Amino acid sequence: MTHMRLVAILAGVLIAGAAVGAQPKPAAVPTTETVLGTVTIPRGVTADGKPLARGQYTVRLTAQAAQPTVAGQLPDLNRWVEFVQGGQVKGREVVSIIPADEVQQTQQGPDLETGHAPSSAVKVQALKGGDYMRVWIARQGIQYLIHLPVAAA
Repeated sequence: MTHMRLVAILAGVLIAGAAVGAQPKPAAVPTTETVLGTVTIPRGVTADGKPLARGQYTVRLTAQAAQPTVAGQLPDLNRWVEFVQGGQVKGREVVSIIPADEVQQTQQGPDLETGHAPSSAVKVQALKGGDYMRVWIARQGIQYLIHLPVAAA
């Protein structure tokens, strides 16, 4: 009887281990050019120090790091995004990337009252004081934050 109990316990441990191992891995941060989504900028802002008019844009993550990398350094999570309209790049800005496995270690993003980040969402909002617009994109569990200074009226 003890042998049967030991076999049952061992089988349970193996099944539980397989279930844990079967959990999906967090999505990796893209290393190539990737379209993140479409956003509507409600007012004029500046992107990389240049004017960016209000309107609808496709946001495209580039492969270009915002800072030079050094051999042996971890991949940079600050990259450039482009704001594309009518097939033309109208502006670019630095994006801060929060990998899926680090999202729970950060403050909650917009509309995260539930306590867990959505896998896909887009939000553009004015920050306190109205001096900046924040573009927040969640895609495949990874969060992308872009801060754009509001253009002088």
